Amino acid sequence: MEPDANLVEMMVNMGPQHPSTHGVFRMVLKVDGERIVDVEPHIGYLHRGSEKLSESETYSQVVTLFDRLDYVSNLNNELVFCMAVEKLMSIDVPERAQYMRIILCELNRIASHLLFYGTYGLDAGAITPIMYSFRERERIQNLFESVTGARMMHNFIRIGGLKEEVPVDFTRRVKDLIGQLSTAIDECDTLLSQNEIFLSRTKGVGVISAQAALEIGMTGPPLRASGVVEDVRATDPYQLYDRFDFGIPVGTNGDAWDRYYVPLEEMRQSILIIEQALEQVEAGPVVAQLRRITRPPKGVVFAHAENPRGDLGVYLVSDGTDKPYRVKVRPPSFCNLQALKPLLSNAYLADAVIILGSLDIILGEVDR
Repeated sequence: MEPDANLVEMMVNMGPQHPSTHGVFRMVLKVDGERIVDVEPHIGYLHRGSEKLSESETYSQVVTLFDRLDYVSNLNNELVFCMAVEKLMSIDVPERAQYMRIILCELNRIASHLLFYGTYGLDAGAITPIMYSFRERERIQNLFESVTGARMMHNFIRIGGLKEEVPVDFTRRVKDLIGQLSTAIDECDTLLSQNEIFLSRTKGVGVISAQAALEIGMTGPPLRASGVVEDVRATDPYQLYDRFDFGIPVGTNGDAWDRYYVPLEEMRQSILIIEQALEQVEAGPVVAQLRRITRPPKGVVFAHAENPRGDLGVYLVSDGTDKPYRVKVRPPSFCNLQALKPLLSNAYLADAVIILGSLDIILGEVDR
């Protein structure tokens, strides 16, 4: 096929120093006028070698490295690594600890989705949504600070359970908080979801079919936005998720608007899970009786969980010492990013930010 004589291609750098790339991420765009012909993503600007570092840390120290992968879903990350070690050692985590883990992780999911809601509004040119979302996210962060002592990098979920018992007023504060969050999510929905300008920027933009999304390896909200009912909490339940009644929001078109709206609906489902967990939880220990230094037996294990951005997996190899022989992370943001090339092909240059933002990537998890 002969090249088009009228085609005038130009290379455009987007990032890495660009606020809408959601971290340090660079896209080299090949454009013809207003249309994107091709894109070459460049990652690695935030690479710290977390998986390799895990080989020289004790198992309890590795938890702190997982805090720094998806740095807006710290508790969810901690949980997956602890689940892998507990699976390898056949540890029975006390029920109260499992309930508290679920409550904290679902609150972290809401906090993460609120951040996405606000920043995606900015991507589309709307300033007010981030004011709404950060107001509510701040309430969740304040609760986390009172429980774990930190706003981020909590190191609170430990192998065998939790670091310590939650504060005495925890249940009351969580009930008050989810009441406020329910109202706030409705406000956020009313503010942005049906906004005429927002709809014109997102509806029918960046469409990916269910089949294509599955072939790429997408998980989480971007996959469910294409109509695939896949949520590890329901399809491969872990902790005590099989005791809860909750829905799995899915989209119909697989476009940028669906990828925005699925996380919004997921926040409502997270509140339902938290309410049920608060009703079911009973008094008891919050950590299993273990040796101070963790030494799993020799073996290989894989554990995964539904993080805010998708299916986060941990492949763990133990040689019987107090340090992992190998830790490999299956990061949802990295896998979802594989969709960028087909999504941007033949898209308008002005929609590049909208499409990238709809994938809700966190570069700490992509680069590791």
